[in-house]
Amino acid sequence: MRRLLKSKLFIVALVVVVILTLAVVSAGEGSGIRVIGNIISVPIAPLQSVISFIAERISGIFDYFRDVKITKAENEELLQRISELEKENRELERLERENKELRDALNFLDQMESFEPVGCTIIAKDPGNWFEVFTINRGSKDGIEINAPVITAYGLVGRVSQVDLFTSKVTSIIDMDSTVAARVSRSRDILIVRGDAALRNSGLCRMDYISPEVDIMPGDIIETSGLGGIYPKGIIIGQVKEVIRNEGQYDSYAIITPVVDFKRLEEVIVLKEKQ
Repeated sequence: MRRLLKSKLFIVALVVVVILTLAVVSAGEGSGIRVIGNIISVPIAPLQSVISFIAERISGIFDYFRDVKITKAENEELLQRISELEKENRELERLERENKELRDALNFLDQMESFEPVGCTIIAKDPGNWFEVFTINRGSKDGIEINAPVITAYGLVGRVSQVDLFTSKVTSIIDMDSTVAARVSRSRDILIVRGDAALRNSGLCRMDYISPEVDIMPGDIIETSGLGGIYPKGIIIGQVKEVIRNEGQYDSYAIITPVVDFKRLEEVIVLKEKQ
């Protein structure tokens, strides 16, 4: 037993000597401190690797949050810029629309050589959602007269029904008191467009007394005929929405959608006859 124990001690001692010898050889001559360092580094090396790994991961986490913060700031700047560009785009669209309306109005007025256009702003309207009867900021001092036609760049609005010194009232084509001598642009058939108590709440008007031989269908364009002495010929009134055919000779009628939006009127043009 003692012999066995001595053998084990001898083996351990021999291993220690071998390790020390290898450390001395790897360190080089005259460096005792390096020898001890090499001996200590053998068991510590795995721990150093773990610490280095953890440090790299922590550093990566901090880098990630820093990048997220930078990206968030950049996204906020981009969103703000997008909002500014959208606002600029809406403004450009508005200006383009106004320019088109003005060009259309000028082109239309070129055809009305016997009239002088007077631009007007709507300053009041009768109660309700629709511009059936409204007041403009021009009156007799501006040469406005009763029954003068009122239009926009798109088409017919109505006529002047009352004139004061500085203001005038306009009765639109959707009002019950309005009648307009009209015709179907395609077939040239002559008819009457008037306001209707039921349809005015939808911004529509009605074409009455359609005989069986009249050629009219949904989609047809309706314009002024020039008859009746109020409205000049060729002003667009609207488009046929529906034709209701009845058995009586003159009981058929059509529903007309005006080209003018009578819910959002702001500016109109009065056609004043040249002296």
